[in-house]
Amino acid sequence: MGTEVEDLLALGEVELLGRIVDSSNGAVLVRVTRDDHSRLAIHKPVALERPLWDYPDGTLAGRERAAYLVSEAGGFGIVPPTVLHDGPWGPASSQEWIGDPETPAELVVDVVAPDAVPDGWREVLRGETPDGQEVVVAHSVEPEVRTAAVYDALINNSDRKGSHLLRVAGGLWGVDHGVSLSVEPKLRTVLWGWAGQELDPDDVARVERVRTALRDGDLVRRLDGLLTDDEVSALDRRAEHLVAERRHPRPTPGWPAIPWPAM
Repeated sequence: MGTEVEDLLALGEVELLGRIVDSSNGAVLVRVTRDDHSRLAIHKPVALERPLWDYPDGTLAGRERAAYLVSEAGGFGIVPPTVLHDGPWGPASSQEWIGDPETPAELVVDVVAPDAVPDGWREVLRGETPDGQEVVVAHSVEPEVRTAAVYDALINNSDRKGSHLLRVAGGLWGVDHGVSLSVEPKLRTVLWGWAGQELDPDDVARVERVRTALRDGDLVRRLDGLLTDDEVSALDRRAEHLVAERRHPRPTPGWPAIPWPAM
């Protein structure tokens, strides 16, 4: 199914539906149609990207595609089908929109009052609203969320906001991976509830599959042109480290651990 959706997104006709107004880079909701089949997608043209000093190489659209390839190689299944293709503004990424745009997704991360944290959720940060009310950032501890935390560590995700991780259509999906896969340690996430704890064996196996795909050359070939050689090597080193240590990472000293805003 993934390949069929990829083919549709890459080769179909793009119909513009509306701009995502709160996107820091240009993101457009589109409908892509091919052979009487259609899918909604988030379309991110390279021409609308804002230059980032700390991600000078390649494109954010290319990193979106690379993040999908890593997810698929490891069997994480967290990133919706994502392709690179030419659209109305030229080269762009398109990622399948999962679910109904009119139906709010179920959050697995939230900002709530201290006495309103859902049972079983883990608190990762306390703060105050501009009017002085105390709030808590907390997340679910379900296995799929834990797997997402491992995936983020593997791709060195520097912007895992709570709103980028959504339960939709019976699955857990992560979006917005354009600022990931850097060489320098930049993990910035709201999923710190397992910091320092042992990895689940199933997640170790997922990371091992990525490492194998890198070392047999298949994933390296697919990442060619999306990441630099140094970034691919850094991905391999992170996979090796996670397998060797078998522990969730802790925040990197000297680097903000939580993205802002958190949601």
